[in-house]
Amino acid sequence: MVVVTWRGRGLIGRCLDALAAQTCAHHVLVVDNASTDGTAAEIAGHPVGPRVLRLGRNIGYAGALAAALPHVETPLMAWLNDDAQPEPGWLAALEQALGDDDAAAAAASVLYAANGTVTSTGVALTHLGYGRDTTGARPFGFCGGAALLRTDALRAIGGVAGSLFCYYEDTDTSWRLRLAGYRILAVLGARVRHLGGASARHGTPGFHRWNERNRLLVLLRCAPVTVAARELARFIGLTLVLPWRRGHPRTPNFTLRLRLQVLTEVAARLPATLIARRRIGRHATVTRAEIWSTWADRP
Repeated sequence: MVVVTWRGRGLIGRCLDALAAQTCAHHVLVVDNASTDGTAAEIAGHPVGPRVLRLGRNIGYAGALAAALPHVETPLMAWLNDDAQPEPGWLAALEQALGDDDAAAAAASVLYAANGTVTSTGVALTHLGYGRDTTGARPFGFCGGAALLRTDALRAIGGVAGSLFCYYEDTDTSWRLRLAGYRILAVLGARVRHLGGASARHGTPGFHRWNERNRLLVLLRCAPVTVAARELARFIGLTLVLPWRRGHPRTPNFTLRLRLQVLTEVAARLPATLIARRRIGRHATVTRAEIWSTWADRP
């Protein structure tokens, strides 16, 4: 399994404690995104003694997973945030679910907060193309904070989109698995206590920048062309009228500066994104329209 950490001192040790308590055998690879806060020492001193891939700079959660994939030699690859603490039977439940369903390529966990409230059983797809946490029993995709994937299936669809940096790497991967004809399961017995947002807190300008940019990039990569074009046009149109519009939400994603930054970054990545779109389409066994009509805006 792959655990990604960045400035995770105080978190990574508890995560590794939870992995040591798992009821089935596993290997742990920790990807350290160039932490400078003592994270490396905390990992080195832990009795689990995981393999460590220490990166020279922070390339985000998506980038770290992409960097880790060539080092994975097992048929299954777990993704885990450093602020996640799986219950002892977590990995066994995920492995059992994939073992029982050859058509499934990913298994999502049940994430719950410190007070016991379930926050996610996977990812749903909204009518605007946002990926959001759901607590439904049949999600569109998995939440990347704690999930298990078939390694060969992940490699077959092109691996992890590391250029996303963070956020939407799970939605993007789920899109591509669905297009390739795979199923994605919600495993209600695989429970994980998850702090959430420990590295890049929700509501910050950085969160909104990655969230808005990556939604558009994933739509351009994976969604029907009419949907991708509509949402890009909607984003541009709102950006243009924003200086004269009153009553809009007072959140960072409704500031002109952030939206222009998002559009600049999307434009810079557009050629590579369209090349990726063609590659994804060539390997698809299910149409983009079918995925959209089946899953968009479903609870």
